Amino acid sequence: MSRLAQTHGLTDVQREILSTVRDFVDKEIIPVATGLEHRDEYPQDIVDGLRELGLFGLMIPEEYGGLGESLLTYALCVEEIARGWMSVSGIINTHFIVAYMLKQHGTQEQKDHFLPRMAAGDIRGAFSMSEPALGSDVSAISSKAVKDGEEYVLNGQKMWLTNGGTSSLVAVLVKSDEGHPEGTAPHKSMTTFLVEKEPGFGEVRPGLTIPGKIDKMGYKGVDTTELIMDGLRIPANRVLGGVTGRGFYQMMDGVEVGRVNVAARGCGVAQRAFELGVRYAQQRHTFGKQIARHQAIQFKLAEMATKVEAAHAMMVNAARKKDSGERNDLEAGMAKYLASEYCKEVVEDAFRIHGGYGFSKEYEIERLYREAPMLLIGEGTAEIQKMIIGRRLLEEYRFQG
Repeated sequence: MSRLAQTHGLTDVQREILSTVRDFVDKEIIPVATGLEHRDEYPQDIVDGLRELGLFGLMIPEEYGGLGESLLTYALCVEEIARGWMSVSGIINTHFIVAYMLKQHGTQEQKDHFLPRMAAGDIRGAFSMSEPALGSDVSAISSKAVKDGEEYVLNGQKMWLTNGGTSSLVAVLVKSDEGHPEGTAPHKSMTTFLVEKEPGFGEVRPGLTIPGKIDKMGYKGVDTTELIMDGLRIPANRVLGGVTGRGFYQMMDGVEVGRVNVAARGCGVAQRAFELGVRYAQQRHTFGKQIARHQAIQFKLAEMATKVEAAHAMMVNAARKKDSGERNDLEAGMAKYLASEYCKEVVEDAFRIHGGYGFSKEYEIERLYREAPMLLIGEGTAEIQKMIIGRRLLEEYRFQG
């Protein structure tokens, strides 16, 4: 075994893509990631390199200029990228979700207009569902769209947009009462709008403001922002799919594949933490021998490696289930839940192996220790995943008595 988390049954094309991405991570991301992260600097050179590799179009169909690859291929690429620096995987994740939503739910005009430029990386996507007072309760969305002739006027405040500043296309979920009478269930009166804007901060188009970057504990480099709509006018042909009231289902479809992505990120960060831990354990000596020779450290390494393998297997299973066309919310929820929790535990064990040096910014594990917590809440907390898992289990194991 050359390393942990091998994936069996891949095609030659998949193996070639992953080998290329891994080489890029080793040469172009890992050597500079910690310095960029400490400066909270956007990794423009890395992003340009990913664009040249074609990763912004990895799952976009070939007819639109993409590579037409599977969710599994994408997830394995994300795993490799997160192993180098988790923030970079976040930069392509929201872009991928918007492209996926367009591919699955967009009108033909919307696909023709956006997907070729998204595949080339000329248009970069972000998606916006959360709000300041929202949390996990999507039904509590208060941002609203009101029909005005051939346009909609959007008002409200959104929160936690990854790529909020650098993106040029944002999929925004708001309430839309038009065509949905009072008393309609909240999830049936939501609409996704495709909002085009200029990259940057401040007023990026009339009625739309991106105030600035949110200062975070980790997940630095990538811009996380608010989005404020004040009389933002959007033409009716920018309703995703052309019909109002379908936004909740469209977003949940995107989030479902996003959960596979977050699971892949957790796998990648955990793999890197294991690599750092097992390497340091063979470099550090105490009581006359490598600390790796102490039974207590060997136990930690064994537990870490087992968690890396288990999380990877569940992530691969969830991706393959989605690729098969089957419902995968159970598998995606399990993979996201397990991978993010195991990632946190593996990173902490690697941190403990480093001892006092793990607390120093000179060591890479310090950065991973601050990054891992984001995966516990991104694309739904552990509690939300457990609710999804529990409900699906009751559907599958309904007692007939």
